[in-house]
Amino acid sequence: MRRHPCRGLIVVACLCGLLVGMSPAARGEITEKRVLDSIQRAKRYLIDQQRADGAWPSTGHEVGVTSLAMLALINAGLTSHDPPIARGLKYLRTVQEPTKTYEVSLMIMALATAKDDRKDSARILGLVKKLEQGQIKDGPQSGSWGYETGPGGGFGGGDNSNGQFAVLGLREAQDAGVPASIDTWKRAREHWLGSQNADGSWNYNSGRGGGGGGSGSMTVAGISSLVISEPMVRDEKSGLNPDGTPNCCADAPRDDAVERACQWLGRNFAVGHNPGSGPWHLYYLYGLERAGRLSGRRFFGEGASKHDWYREGAEYLVEVQDLATGGWRVGVAVETGGVVETSFALLFLSKGIAPVLINKLQFGPRGPSGEHTKGTDWNRHPNDVRNLTNLISNLPKWPKLLSWQVVDMASVTNVSDLIQAPVLFINGTERPNFRPEDVQILKEFVTQGGFIFAQSCCRTGEFDKGFRELVAQMYPPGEAQFKQLGPDHPVFRSEFLLTDAAIELWGLDVGCRTPIIYSPYDHGCLWDLWTPRDVPGRSPQLSGMIAKSTRIGVNVIAYATGREPASKLAQLEMLDTDGGDNQIERGFLQIAKLRHTGGWDAAPQALRHLLLALNKTVGLAASTKQKDLLLVDPNLYTYPLLYMHGRNDFAWNPKERERLRDHLKRGGVLFADACCGSPLFDKAFRAEMADTFPDRKLQRIPPEHELFSAKVGHDLRKVQRREHEVNTAGEPLRIAVRQVEPYLEGIEIDGRYVVIYSKYDISCALERQSSVACPGYLHEDAVRLAVNVVLYAMLQ
Repeated sequence: MRRHPCRGLIVVACLCGLLVGMSPAARGEITEKRVLDSIQRAKRYLIDQQRADGAWPSTGHEVGVTSLAMLALINAGLTSHDPPIARGLKYLRTVQEPTKTYEVSLMIMALATAKDDRKDSARILGLVKKLEQGQIKDGPQSGSWGYETGPGGGFGGGDNSNGQFAVLGLREAQDAGVPASIDTWKRAREHWLGSQNADGSWNYNSGRGGGGGGSGSMTVAGISSLVISEPMVRDEKSGLNPDGTPNCCADAPRDDAVERACQWLGRNFAVGHNPGSGPWHLYYLYGLERAGRLSGRRFFGEGASKHDWYREGAEYLVEVQDLATGGWRVGVAVETGGVVETSFALLFLSKGIAPVLINKLQFGPRGPSGEHTKGTDWNRHPNDVRNLTNLISNLPKWPKLLSWQVVDMASVTNVSDLIQAPVLFINGTERPNFRPEDVQILKEFVTQGGFIFAQSCCRTGEFDKGFRELVAQMYPPGEAQFKQLGPDHPVFRSEFLLTDAAIELWGLDVGCRTPIIYSPYDHGCLWDLWTPRDVPGRSPQLSGMIAKSTRIGVNVIAYATGREPASKLAQLEMLDTDGGDNQIERGFLQIAKLRHTGGWDAAPQALRHLLLALNKTVGLAASTKQKDLLLVDPNLYTYPLLYMHGRNDFAWNPKERERLRDHLKRGGVLFADACCGSPLFDKAFRAEMADTFPDRKLQRIPPEHELFSAKVGHDLRKVQRREHEVNTAGEPLRIAVRQVEPYLEGIEIDGRYVVIYSKYDISCALERQSSVACPGYLHEDAVRLAVNVVLYAMLQ
């Protein structure tokens, strides 16, 4: 059998490259792995501290400490089926109901978050009644809570720490289907609004009209309590015109209380201590996570004083964790008992790392310094994205905790500032004017796998015109077409089945997917009206409109993400998008991409990303300047490895089949896949292989074959693959990501595979352009599979 002359040199490069390891991260650099390792240590510590009866030790506060530890473990991934949580639930269900506000609130939170038994609803209902009874109804602390749930709050009057926990408990009860009265929520909200200090902060025991000198722990409590209470105080008239229709064209409101509190926090930001107060350090960090996540902020502060609260907090906590025990004992003089401190730290790490589902783009006229946006048109419906994210977090098959963020275009310097979230949401009424450099960043965001979801608020012509101009600037005519999506587009089936012909969505197809979707209709206005509770007196017609718009929003996000958003610290390596030219570089591995009539360039960057992965992961000297050629090209035999993909039907003529057959018998290899699992391409490819090799068949390559082993490259005994459980017209798409054995097919000649084929998508995943409609391998495993195929071909 004839071998290509460059193959021996390539084999040496491959073997050497496989011995090169990645250097570990520097100690001070926070990574997803370091955080996850820290979380695992903390979980083991808490589990080790649990008593045989299911409780955690405490002097007189077993119910509260047990509930807090369970809350931390559940948010770190344990479920009611895990023995520590099952034992804890048994304890909480049999112990006498507590009477103290902290313990009542924490018990509600633990039972509601466990979501284990409907019998808990009765106990949660009783605990909610205690909180409602214990709320202070008059005086300077009206709307707050004291230590006891008896009338008047018991000894010491009301305070903002007990008040925060009561709000948290009532919110979790609401999610469990046990609502508090709207009057309780109104009093709580009025308390937090009235007790804010003039500088934007809150004190532990501040009455109405406080002056200043607040603390970080109470200020983050105020931010969270105001964000939580806002949708709870809406009645049947909130956000509506006098005739009962949604008021989508009102001026964008401002939540000045939350904004002033966030500004105070930015000026006084710290993670190494509780600003404005010595003790309660980890209690403050527990609240900081909640304030940052619920307010949709990645940063507190501006300019040189801008702080990424999660990254800085995680760096601090990982560094000061006791590696021997896995616990924390920071500030032990006040936060006695490592269980309490470790629970607070674990809640910060595990909840704060939750995937960011949507970035809401802040854009418009810039302030004098140019570092921030001063307009508010982008935020005409302040709760739109927040409410949609909260709704999605409670849907089956989605991560149980998702977050969202605001990102200011004025502070974006490159695409890495946007890529933390897979979806960028843009809306407004005014024409969205972006600078040329902003347009390039937005296009690069899409190229890197990002998705843009846009809406015209109040159905205005100015935003509509401006957004269409933006799309044309990103993709000039001839490069891609912006068009209305037909009812057969998978976005109408990605989560719910949307059959209403009046639903108008526009999109732009780029390669494997539709990475930009635009709605001329203002669905965000109705998302803004969504609440986690039934609003008494709200008309069925309005409720139906809200349900329809939220389903459209969920479908777009499901199509964009496949329900697989990465965690906050997942390091998405930027894909190199400089395509270079087609010049052949001597001495390097060359891979040619075959042109054909079945959508040969559906994933134009896929091969380049494969070649870059070969260079970076195994040190193979592969040229990234790909050559596109036909089978009749005289240079065909120059390339030992041929690569092809497609989405449509195609056919070769007899001469082309003869050339391919001759090339593969001489030692060449063909690597192919069906983009997005295209049935048209799959059928055509199988037919062509049958005609090219009539005496051979495409057969599954055994999972134990060396191609999938560390002997060749990566150990691929198990990979992650997205599969459709239902893909029938007229039904919603039901998808699942499963860990499975790799499935590749091949044609074998003289003991080697000369054709290696995947009916599941690899190419779209290589360039991060796959969607919920793409059956195929997830990006990381698609890269590893493709690398192994190349290494196997070169080592034959």
